[in-house]
Amino acid sequence: MTDDLHWLSATEVAARIRSGALSPVDYTQAILDRIDALQPRLNCFATVAAEPALAAAKQAEAAARRGEPLGPLHGVAVHVKDLFDTAGIRTAHGSAIYADNVPSRDNVLVERLKAAGAIVIGKTTTPEFGHKGITDSPLFGITRNPWNPEFSTGGSSGGAAGAVASGQGPLGLGTDGAGSVRVPAAACGVVGHKPTLGLVPFEQTSDSFANYAYAGPLARTVADAALLTRVLAGPFDGDPWSVQHLPLQIDTSWHETRLNGLRIGIIMRMANVAVDPDVAAACERSAALLREQGAFVEDINETIDWIEPAGRVMYMGGQAASYGGFEAEWGDKMDPSIRRFIAEGRKHTLLEYRHAQFARTRLYRAVQQLFTRYDMLLTPTMPTAGLPADFQVGEDDITIDGQTTQSTRIGWSACVYPFNLTGHPALTVPSGFDRRGLPTGVQLVGRWWADNELFRVGSVLEQLAPWAQHRPPQT
Repeated sequence: MTDDLHWLSATEVAARIRSGALSPVDYTQAILDRIDALQPRLNCFATVAAEPALAAAKQAEAAARRGEPLGPLHGVAVHVKDLFDTAGIRTAHGSAIYADNVPSRDNVLVERLKAAGAIVIGKTTTPEFGHKGITDSPLFGITRNPWNPEFSTGGSSGGAAGAVASGQGPLGLGTDGAGSVRVPAAACGVVGHKPTLGLVPFEQTSDSFANYAYAGPLARTVADAALLTRVLAGPFDGDPWSVQHLPLQIDTSWHETRLNGLRIGIIMRMANVAVDPDVAAACERSAALLREQGAFVEDINETIDWIEPAGRVMYMGGQAASYGGFEAEWGDKMDPSIRRFIAEGRKHTLLEYRHAQFARTRLYRAVQQLFTRYDMLLTPTMPTAGLPADFQVGEDDITIDGQTTQSTRIGWSACVYPFNLTGHPALTVPSGFDRRGLPTGVQLVGRWWADNELFRVGSVLEQLAPWAQHRPPQT
């Protein structure tokens, strides 16, 4: 049995521990052994917290034996992206600037994980400050896709996605500033959820009121993603978006697959000019499954301004404001791509930035108009399934169905970044594999606070076309 512990879902691990059928210590050691075996090949971890994880597992085991009340994640291994502060465990942000940074306190979401009984096993890799959709950094090197190490895990939560996909812990806590949970989840064949703005507090932003970054789960099953969202959700005084609403009750199990009356609109192209035929076919297969369950599904063909240039102004301006001050001392040790982002951000005027923020409002209203006709949107998560592991953002081309671009916002994250700006919840689930054997994903987008409905429909796709039984080769 121990050989397969690393493939158990978080929900099953928690149930076995509650019943006394599984030792938290044995389970944690199995996950740590798995990390040791795969780290040289995949490089999903920036820091492995073996000693504190085993110490916490022993405490979890003792609590279970004493019959104490157990949290929903009691004894479950969870890894945390290397952007969240973790008390006593290095948080390097993928940067030489913070290579020796050991926080004295936990981020509020890490506090919630621990309060739920989770065992933090380590910090997963991210590009420097999570700035791009490919996971490599000057400090930790390239993180590789477990389905084919010649390809990227995507980013910026690429370490978390690769770890979940390869059995190095069933749950990952990631961040999503322009698709950074959903892109790597799709690239690695796992589930990723970007919640409604304010459902899960985001403590680390410098500008809470204009925030478009989120924290969310990566998991192999929809139920696990919903479970982690439930643990993370709820008001936090440091995030004004999170204190506006009562906590949303997140379901974690579904059995009914009928979708009678549900209206779904399909959007194949946003800022992207092309979609890989394999990705498009996978999206159409998902749409067909939803139709078979009674949903009304149709294409949306109207022209919408997805504000890619305006979104870029805001994103690059934020990079310049947040990290430009490091260049004088640390420039030669920073990722060249983040320096290009900073340089671009510095070119924009305050007037351009304000016009970009106005465009964000227009986009929100345009998407809201779609939801007067549809209950949910369905899109490919990404226009193509894979980029090389050594892909250089801003230098290398992306070619999709004969169309070429150097912009990852057009060729890679075109379908995901708009919903960072509008605040709508979005869930990516696996949809199959392309001709190279790389995973593909479809994205479900809902109305504000419709996260439960996304999980429900995602679970229907999971039941009709299961994916968690697929395991990357040679892992």
